[in-house]
Amino acid sequence: MGLILDTSAIVALERAWVIGSKLPVRESERLIMPAIVWAEALVGVRRADSEIRAANRLAVLQRIRRIIGIEPFTVETAEHYAYISAELSADGLMIPQNDISVAATARSLGFGVLVGPKDEAHFRRVKGLEVRVMED
Repeated sequence: MGLILDTSAIVALERAWVIGSKLPVRESERLIMPAIVWAEALVGVRRADSEIRAANRLAVLQRIRRIIGIEPFTVETAEHYAYISAELSADGLMIPQNDISVAATARSLGFGVLVGPKDEAHFRRVKGLEVRVMED
């Protein structure tokens, strides 16, 4: 088993490294970043308000990528995406499409999702998805 890293957790992860906090990940668990999270995080780099902040964000992302790698959006992930989206829509509980993509990646691998505290509610709407929260 493992955990999928959501974009919201990247901010908390960056802070954890700075202050030396421990990740809420068991030693036996894998941690993976979905391709959509890589894309969202790169948008954050491009939108930084200074070159220094952009360089710092990119350095953190590259460090994360080297350590955990990136999981592609596969045909199987797409099937989970369609199922989750239809289920949420039928229940009137839609969440952002990128979060559905993260949840679909997690479910396709049999993983949970690691999120920052502000995105916890989105992911709790996805039935059968383990949600673990990073401290802010």
